[in-house]
Amino acid sequence: MNNTVLLLDSLDNVGVALADLHASDLVEINRKTIHIQEFVPAKHKFAITDLKLGEDIFMYGTIVGEATEEIPCGHAITLKNIRHKTKSYQVQTGKYQWSPPDVSKWRDRTFLGYKRTDNQVGTSNIWLVFPMVFCENTNIKLLEEAFEKALGFSKSNPFEDQLKELISGWKGEKFTETVSQKSQTFRSKIFPNLDGIRFLTHSMGCGGTRQDAESLCALLAGYIHHPNVTGATVMSLGCQNAEVRILQEKLKGLGCDKPLVICDQQNEGTTEVLLEKAVKETFDQLVEANKIQREPAPLSKLVIGLECGGSDGFSGISANPTLGRVSDLLVALDGTAILSEFPELCGAEENLISRCKTPELADKFIHLMETYNDAAKRVGSGFDMNPSPGNIKDGLLTDAIKSCGAAKKGGSAPISDVLDYTEYIKTPGLNLLCTPGNDVESTTGLAGSGANIILFTTGLGTPTGNPICPVIKVSSNSKLVQKMPDLIDFNAGTIITGEETLEEAGDRLLELIIQVASGEVLTKAEEKKNYDFIPWKRGVSL
Repeated sequence: MNNTVLLLDSLDNVGVALADLHASDLVEINRKTIHIQEFVPAKHKFAITDLKLGEDIFMYGTIVGEATEEIPCGHAITLKNIRHKTKSYQVQTGKYQWSPPDVSKWRDRTFLGYKRTDNQVGTSNIWLVFPMVFCENTNIKLLEEAFEKALGFSKSNPFEDQLKELISGWKGEKFTETVSQKSQTFRSKIFPNLDGIRFLTHSMGCGGTRQDAESLCALLAGYIHHPNVTGATVMSLGCQNAEVRILQEKLKGLGCDKPLVICDQQNEGTTEVLLEKAVKETFDQLVEANKIQREPAPLSKLVIGLECGGSDGFSGISANPTLGRVSDLLVALDGTAILSEFPELCGAEENLISRCKTPELADKFIHLMETYNDAAKRVGSGFDMNPSPGNIKDGLLTDAIKSCGAAKKGGSAPISDVLDYTEYIKTPGLNLLCTPGNDVESTTGLAGSGANIILFTTGLGTPTGNPICPVIKVSSNSKLVQKMPDLIDFNAGTIITGEETLEEAGDRLLELIIQVASGEVLTKAEEKKNYDFIPWKRGVSL
């Protein structure tokens, strides 16, 4: 791909600029020489033939927009001359034929994971602490400070020294630490087989709809049931909509019997009594959790979540197809992949419908898509308003352009199941999961549905992580890796520069996944403690 332009499909009537194109430049596409008529920034698109008013714009072999004015050949495609449009779709299943990739060299590979009694395998061993309602967030923070420091999970804050220098400059004298500040030493990990204690906070649990409270309980049950989680401490006020009883019912439905420490403030009395109980009983469980050790497990036990955020015009050409390659490899190995973000599948419906194994799955996918889009329209929005200013600036002008590139994360495997938000995976293979395009709400949902590794592509950069699931950040371009090396784990920009083929990049990414899953490599998000958790609130506040 070492060139300045690219045609993604023979049906396309627009090309992609891999580097800045200037007026009078000559480029060749499909043996046709095109005179560039105006500046086309890298990642953006240009007409490769004269386009008439109202004519459909094709990328990835499908409709991604329509011309709002005549666009002469060689002119840039912009928001001034196109608008969002998608191809209509019909339910047609049963005819899709898939040729899986050769996985012979991966068949006997393993990773070192934590085997659970329910046959799931974790890539981490984490104890979870969370509130059933936002009223308990302050108590969660108190517990977090106590456990992080005492058990050696705290890290020094590099900005603390900067702040001390600022205080010294302001006071005109050397900063003097208090006794409590001097005592903040950081110990080595007390429990070597425990990868961490993660403390969640949120703004839900009461004051909203009963449906949102039940959805929160289902999500939290998915987090407890998750293979990376060994058990949980649950902080409850006692009177909220998100009752502990509902959480326990959801756990029973999942067949989950992991240890729980349940602390109810209105039952226990004072905050001191409540937190003393939480500390004592949680510590006892950590002693037991530390007895679990990593063991070899087949790659079929990997469940990868497929996510993108801060996308650019190269995401659908390099990073997302690389994830698609990995997804196909794991599905061929009897593993599981989960493709999320339904607003970013708008325009790719026909391809996904054709890959559904049954008409029922196709119907469920269409129902979830249309119900979600209609709900957005009722509040004056819609899927067509998904692209962010950053997306648009870097070449993703319409939701259909963004979506057709985003769908590449799902590779080409048949779709074995379609899940609504908080539904837990039950079928190996490629799953579709209804989540928002919002990065953190989507990654939160992926973990809640059982992903034990999340692959996250980005062209602009993002620090997003997850509290229980390692998030591997995959860059679509090499410039981002140079600019934000502290955020990026893997560079797929080598595909754009022609240094690697898609297959080579995908194989290299799978090797990194095995290392991360085995605890041999820490992701950048984990290093920075980017433990982001935002449940999707579908209802209204009451």
